[in-house]
Amino acid sequence: MSYKTYTYQEVFLMKFDSIFGWFSNDLAIDLGTANTLVYVRGRGIVSNEPSVVAIQKATGKVLAVGYEAKRMLGRTPGNIVAIRPMRDGVIADFEITELMLRHFITKAHNRGTFVHPRIIIGVPSGITQVEQRAVKDSAQLAGAREVYLIEQPVAAAIGAGMPISEPSGNMVVDIGGGTTDIAVISLGGIVYSKSIKVAGDKMDEAVSSYIKRKYNLLIGEYMSEQIKFELGSAYPMEEKKTMVIKGRDLVSGIPKTLIIDDAEIREALSEPIMAIVNAVKVALENTPPELAGDIIDKGVVLTGGGSLLKNLDIRLREETNLPIITVDDPLTTVVMGTGKALEELDLLKKIMILSS
Repeated sequence: MSYKTYTYQEVFLMKFDSIFGWFSNDLAIDLGTANTLVYVRGRGIVSNEPSVVAIQKATGKVLAVGYEAKRMLGRTPGNIVAIRPMRDGVIADFEITELMLRHFITKAHNRGTFVHPRIIIGVPSGITQVEQRAVKDSAQLAGAREVYLIEQPVAAAIGAGMPISEPSGNMVVDIGGGTTDIAVISLGGIVYSKSIKVAGDKMDEAVSSYIKRKYNLLIGEYMSEQIKFELGSAYPMEEKKTMVIKGRDLVSGIPKTLIIDDAEIREALSEPIMAIVNAVKVALENTPPELAGDIIDKGVVLTGGGSLLKNLDIRLREETNLPIITVDDPLTTVVMGTGKALEELDLLKKIMILSS
């Protein structure tokens, strides 16, 4: 029996590759305005937490990230600030985004800071080159070895199982926290795309503005979001729903509670919902006729956290006369599609928009 011999350099390189591979498990990240989801190659989704960071003002020390930090929104003392570093789908605070990404990367690997993975990140379709560079730089400073970007509607289409590589029209509407991304995809590329900065956050703002205007009651971000989840709808519901809300009376300055119903919140949400409907109509008007015929047959796929708004699919069906398909888990569709692109490098090379 013969044995292969190795030089000292070959043994060193094999050990180095083994160690480097251990510390560089590839990641797919849906870097969202509301939530950040992390997918580890070969393991699936390992993290799904709010895109919020709590820091100590004086030292800049990170005190909490994700769910723990979100619970601090509007409740922190003067020496602590809870920050949402992503606004309208793009980076609003570069340094905090880097800290947040570093936290999620380290947590995903359950190891220390010696983690240098390849990362693919989902970004809005309307992102500028400057914004692309900001996302890429943040990821590299957080420890990424290589960075790829993929447009979120493409990732959503992949995650929803749409046949984007075929010569037929596929339309996806991805409603996130900061942006609504609409795209018509064929042969692995985007034929038409539209990104508007109207999504979940604008719905929350519309609710709080309505309550303030009608009742002189000031409510916080968390309460606005809860009202949207409980009472929000895009089309009248079968049964009337009510909810007790709490806030601060702007006249007396003291805490106050009142009861509101779903019809009021539907009125409050009418403007952002109409903006999304109009964007979908514009996309359909700009779709080539052959692909439009495909969409009539296949329908429009609705995904993203904002698509969870009650009866939004019914409203879009009424407005467009097209079949509207909702996915089983709209919150994870983008990161699952991003992860699939990560698993299939040939697919990734076709659809990525920027690499390091």
